[in-house]
Amino acid sequence: MDYRPLGRTPLRISALGLGTMTWGEQNSESEAHAQIEQALAAGVNFIDTAEMYPVPPRAETQGRTEAILGNWLARHSSQRDQLIIATKVSGRADWLPWIRGGSPRLTRTQITAALHASLERLQTDYIDLYQLHWPDRDTNFFGRLGYAHAESPEATPLLETLATLDDLVQAGKIRHIGLSNETPWGVMRFLELSERLGLARVASIQNPYNLLNRSFEIGLAEIAHREDVPLLAYSPLAFGVLSGKYLDGAQPPAARLSRYERFKRYTNPQAAAAAAAYVKLAQTHGIDPAQMALAYVLSRPFTGAALVGATTVAQLA
Repeated sequence: MDYRPLGRTPLRISALGLGTMTWGEQNSESEAHAQIEQALAAGVNFIDTAEMYPVPPRAETQGRTEAILGNWLARHSSQRDQLIIATKVSGRADWLPWIRGGSPRLTRTQITAALHASLERLQTDYIDLYQLHWPDRDTNFFGRLGYAHAESPEATPLLETLATLDDLVQAGKIRHIGLSNETPWGVMRFLELSERLGLARVASIQNPYNLLNRSFEIGLAEIAHREDVPLLAYSPLAFGVLSGKYLDGAQPPAARLSRYERFKRYTNPQAAAAAAAYVKLAQTHGIDPAQMALAYVLSRPFTGAALVGATTVAQLA
């Protein structure tokens, strides 16, 4: 396993990180724990989760993923210091009416409450990397490419958010902080505030990146290089599309895109055509399509880790 620096922190994370958003929805607790054991045996030391998981998000299951991971950590407490556990706090979202009274925000009160709830579910005293899951303002993320300006009078000031995170770092409840689904402006603004005011510095950014989605390269790649804020690439296989299992309209019965309509980001005709060409290229050279897709993401010098998720141990292998 290759290990890479987590920005300017002393931590080194495995180039492949274990994603968890299927745990508690597509995966049972025993299946999730089997994945953890398998990943650790392969050298993975980085596990990523979130307070809103599993996905698709539902009131009945919210927090279950962290709880599943927490139950494993409680039974393997001697291994806690060897692992880098990352989780995320939800930003403003009226589509999550069951999180923090139906109005999740990145305010001091809400971040503090969210962190303590995550610590309780994870059964740990600290989070290695605490990430803002998405911005608390109107901007383009979650697959939206064009930016159309809209004032966000109710948006939490970035300084309030960062100062809160800094206090939690000083209290020892968080080791490092990160961003997710963030824009170039947002990353640079957080970095500027940290430098000017001596607050906790962003260590990483978790955004989508794969052969079908290279939007990270437009502005964020240079920031990742020059500011030492590596990419933690989620969806490196584009929801499994780059594995080739959905070619020609195939719908494997237990697969994510077959079961859930919400995952449509990589199912348009352009994506299908590109995926077919990538799969053909891999097969021409005797490479597994999924391995080729992951190798591409990991070959980018701005990548810190690719986060892989699986629903079976065979997939994970």
